[in-house]
Amino acid sequence: MPAESPDRPPGAAPDAADGARSSRKRLIGFLWAVLTVSIFAGWFVVTRFSVTRSLNVWDLTALRYGIGAILLAPVLLRDLPPKAWRNGFIFSVLWGAPFAALVALGVQMTSAGRAASVTPTLMPVFAGLLGWLLLRQPPGRARLAGYAAIAAGLCGLVVTASSGGVAPSLLGLGFLALAAAMWAGYTLLLRGSGLNPMQSAALICFWSGLIFVPLYVVLGIGHLGQAPTAEIAVQGVYQGVLMSIVALISFNRAVTLLGASAAAAMIALVPVIASLLAIIVLGEIPAVAESISIAFIVAGVLLATRPTPASGRG
Repeated sequence: MPAESPDRPPGAAPDAADGARSSRKRLIGFLWAVLTVSIFAGWFVVTRFSVTRSLNVWDLTALRYGIGAILLAPVLLRDLPPKAWRNGFIFSVLWGAPFAALVALGVQMTSAGRAASVTPTLMPVFAGLLGWLLLRQPPGRARLAGYAAIAAGLCGLVVTASSGGVAPSLLGLGFLALAAAMWAGYTLLLRGSGLNPMQSAALICFWSGLIFVPLYVVLGIGHLGQAPTAEIAVQGVYQGVLMSIVALISFNRAVTLLGASAAAAMIALVPVIASLLAIIVLGEIPAVAESISIAFIVAGVLLATRPTPASGRG
């Protein structure tokens, strides 16, 4: 008689035990994704607050990766193979300083609401399409329908978003779309990199800080000396701790547990959370058209995060 699996309760059917582990894994991945979404939803608002006042895009990028590199430096003291450093450099290009600068420029040129509606929402669509084209992983009808619903909701939010009646900057929207494509590429490469979430976050901050911060200092493009200390402190915590460390690690864990496509689709909930925060904190009730757009995004996320029948992976 074959021995019981050490991970399976005695007497439990193999399929039932495997199903329970899979459900628990997806639940944990979902919770990591929710944490990421919550931080990201506030990030667009916090970034918009400063880039339209005292600090500029380059200040926020330097704070984000300079502080992150210092705090995560102990992770890099362990022996890492050369491949890990190469992967970390690629990740820093896709989701490091270039990504943060593109999003901050897009936020500055459009609005926090539009930025939160464009980059996180387009990212799962790009992830699904890239996985289909490059990795030969067709998303299936349900996920295609989910991506279509997300895209429809995005269009509705962009059209109905309030920005003082001024048409959104096409260049700013282009920056945000490019950032979404870069982010999607990162999610697809992460699972096969062999890096754990902490190592990936540390390497992204290391390479971004090593390359960007010296340029920031030498070129003198910062406004830190002109900003209030309280604002610098708030941005230091949000950009350098929450975004560079907590959100990076939580998103990486979500990708590992849910799969790239499913984790990416969860990020499409950022504009939804941002809208809910606006209702609770600011008393800003979305218009009927915006509510319909949000409903489309929610439906799209539910479809896009369903496991595929064959593997259950994203």
